[in-house]
Amino acid sequence: MESKAKLLGHPVHPMLIVFPLGLLATAVLFDIIAWIRHLGTMFLASYWMVGVGVVMGLLASVFGLIDWLAIPANTRAKSVGLWHGLGNGLVTALFAISWILRRPMPDQPSAPALILSFLALLVALITAWLGGELVDRLGVGVDDGANLNSPSALSGQPAAPPSKEGSIRRVA
Repeated sequence: MESKAKLLGHPVHPMLIVFPLGLLATAVLFDIIAWIRHLGTMFLASYWMVGVGVVMGLLASVFGLIDWLAIPANTRAKSVGLWHGLGNGLVTALFAISWILRRPMPDQPSAPALILSFLALLVALITAWLGGELVDRLGVGVDDGANLNSPSALSGQPAAPPSKEGSIRRVA
């Protein structure tokens, strides 16, 4: 199933999710280092990463919703996509609450602010797996006819079924 929201021939949602996932995971890593080493400046960097990660997560969710709405009803992909989206909504909300709790003293976050971030990252690991399941296993967001010899997305040509020379033989 092809993605409905594309930029230069590629789905937008997977292009955007790397930002919140990377920022929010790195923020938790910085929190751990800051907590162990008593480094307020790393807590401050984490504070800003969480803020930007939440905004980017909200932006990525818009394009994820566009793609999810195009998935046919009563399919496993629709169900997996729903759990992926709801889970990522929870991740974004937990990080947003953590960010709000950090605001009074960003270089000295409270224990609840840190716990929410750590919990959110654990949920994000599950939702990231669900996103991988959507693309890698269920083919959501993959061009129809995609194969190892498909032309570039910039060529304007559709992906076509593989020719005999370009096909891959599966070994059982």
